[in-house]
Amino acid sequence: MAIVGANGAGKSTLFDGVMGLVHTRGDIRLAGESIQGKGPTFAVGAGIGYASERFNLFPYMSVRDNLLTGAWTARKSIEENLLRVHTLFPRLAERESQEAATCSGGERQMISLGRALMSAPKLLLVDEPTIGLAPKICAEIAQSLQRMRDEMGLTVLIAEQNANFAIRLAERLLILESGHIRAGGQSEELAKDEGLVSAYFGKDAGGFEAKEGVKSPGAAWT
Repeated sequence: MAIVGANGAGKSTLFDGVMGLVHTRGDIRLAGESIQGKGPTFAVGAGIGYASERFNLFPYMSVRDNLLTGAWTARKSIEENLLRVHTLFPRLAERESQEAATCSGGERQMISLGRALMSAPKLLLVDEPTIGLAPKICAEIAQSLQRMRDEMGLTVLIAEQNANFAIRLAERLLILESGHIRAGGQSEELAKDEGLVSAYFGKDAGGFEAKEGVKSPGAAWT
């Protein structure tokens, strides 16, 4: 599923709320269990991984050490999970000893995603995975997200300004506007709504080009 909205719509705040990083009202449930107000430690332990828009990497630590900071809830499976991350992102294996500060924007996004995967999550929250990245790198990230769903069985929830990226990748969309859901449904159906397309998607919302293996709207996301 993808949550689409302009800058300031509330996407990152929503994810921060799920992780217990900000105060929220109402209720947040994971697999039927309330995680409201229990904080980020509980959220990660319950199986939620978070690759934030801000990356929050340790700039002067190596790529490997940045990945290992995400492994504290799965310390018995570090090598197994590290191999999985390297399989998804071979470039991180090549840059293993390199400081994160010297990596490209695309590589830092891969580190952020890889670190979230090191906890072996059941649900992965991915905030703005394409921000500031070239279309070619966006396609690589899209392919990796699809593999996480297909090969690892992850439920993936993406927050994205790039509506074109989201509508090509996710089976379902929610459109967020000023903290409220403007519309929601199957990607294929929303893509037929001329008003929504004109307002949110346009003819080229970011220039993302799908690579082979990345499906068009309707790709089955958990």
